[in-house]
Amino acid sequence: MRALTVLLLFCLWFPVSAEAKQPNIVFILADDLGWKDLACYGGTLAETPHLDRLASEGMKFTNAYSPAPICSASRAAILTGKTPARLHFEFVTKPAGVEPPFRSLMPPPYTRNLPLKEVTLGEMLQQAHYATGFFGKWHVSEHYQGYLGWSPTHGPKQQGFQTATEAFGSHPYAKKFDWKPSDFQKDQFPPDAVTENAIQFVKQPREEPFFLYLSYFHVHTPVRSPTDWLIEKYAEPAKAGPGNAKRRTHYGAFVETLDHYVGQLLSALDSSGLRDSTLIVFTSDNGGHPEYAANGPLRGSKWNLYEAGIRVPFLVRWPGHVQAGSVCAKPVSGVDLFPTFCEVAGGNCSSMVLDGKSLVPLFEGKSASWSQRPLTWHFPYYHPEKGYKKAKETIGVNDFKVSKTRPVSAIRVGDWKLLSFYESGKRELYDLSKDPGEQQDLSESQPKRTAQLGGKLKQMLQEMEARFPTDIFTEEPKTN
Repeated sequence: MRALTVLLLFCLWFPVSAEAKQPNIVFILADDLGWKDLACYGGTLAETPHLDRLASEGMKFTNAYSPAPICSASRAAILTGKTPARLHFEFVTKPAGVEPPFRSLMPPPYTRNLPLKEVTLGEMLQQAHYATGFFGKWHVSEHYQGYLGWSPTHGPKQQGFQTATEAFGSHPYAKKFDWKPSDFQKDQFPPDAVTENAIQFVKQPREEPFFLYLSYFHVHTPVRSPTDWLIEKYAEPAKAGPGNAKRRTHYGAFVETLDHYVGQLLSALDSSGLRDSTLIVFTSDNGGHPEYAANGPLRGSKWNLYEAGIRVPFLVRWPGHVQAGSVCAKPVSGVDLFPTFCEVAGGNCSSMVLDGKSLVPLFEGKSASWSQRPLTWHFPYYHPEKGYKKAKETIGVNDFKVSKTRPVSAIRVGDWKLLSFYESGKRELYDLSKDPGEQQDLSESQPKRTAQLGGKLKQMLQEMEARFPTDIFTEEPKTN
């Protein structure tokens, strides 16, 4: 029945008049990569020549956002083009029987799996006659036979990806390697099965276009340099900068390692003659980890809705469509990728319920006609789950500490951003054009704008049928 439904929708998504020549699509998702970790975004710790080159050969977005400040929620939203609020997938997936801890409010139950009824990027592009491949971190289903193990019922192969090979590659998640950090000379990196599987996929001879979803585990914790020479390289720069020097040493090495693997894929595309026929999009699933990434001057980090928790790098290369060296300052989100890839594939997804908007006009430099639209985020949980009492009370800038994140939603319209906190009922208003670090709360001096944005946020969340934290005594949801 589900296959029949998708087939019927296919007729609406990809009409007969769709262009015969469809480009290949490569989507590269980094894990926990902060908005300022790449040199092309002003990062000063790690060398990232391959991603910097990608930026110089295409478009760099300076106001790009993840759909959520946390992994699973963001990935589910990217896969479907729907916000975590609409999906009811706002936190990371948890094993059966595990429920969120009660604090002042009771968060909604954890979501275990991205429902099979949701149409994913893989399914949509497969119906557009793309060969679809997925490699790397899935994390939108319950763990199977170990942490991050792919579900046999809700994994990539059940969600539209014809080719999918499970591997941790050179990330410490793999635990056991056939090499030691001392085995490699300067400029040598360990082999990475995730990258190698992706390269094998793009090099396969085929007549149809392909969609590659390359989902890296880097630079998620545990952060550990794969080689001794990288530790030597970053020891002094880490000491000279902010944060814990040992952690930052390994983090610099990790970021450069990610860059190297992306470079291997880019070289494979070029050597295979696929450069001019391939759209590449690179981004991160959420902001940088507070104990490793230097996120300043933006406030916050992964797990919260201040800018550094959701602002991410976003690079696009598409020869013949995207001008080399261009920069776009329009606010965009990971939920925009579904309608974007749909349009690139020659389809029309206007009949679907999507929260994203196609970015193709921005890719082609038509930003003047880009209408202002609201972006929303919804995180009805507390974090950290363990050690909450010991976590820092306030969320600052480059404090390199895990802070208490409380249930919160946010909206950005133009340069204005509002955060709405469910526990206290407090609202904070910021003018990001003048205060990107969110240091000057204007909610009291601009009550009308605060009320307007707060009302718009509430309306949009209610239209999405969002779940809210509950007052344990009244059993009423806190909707602000």
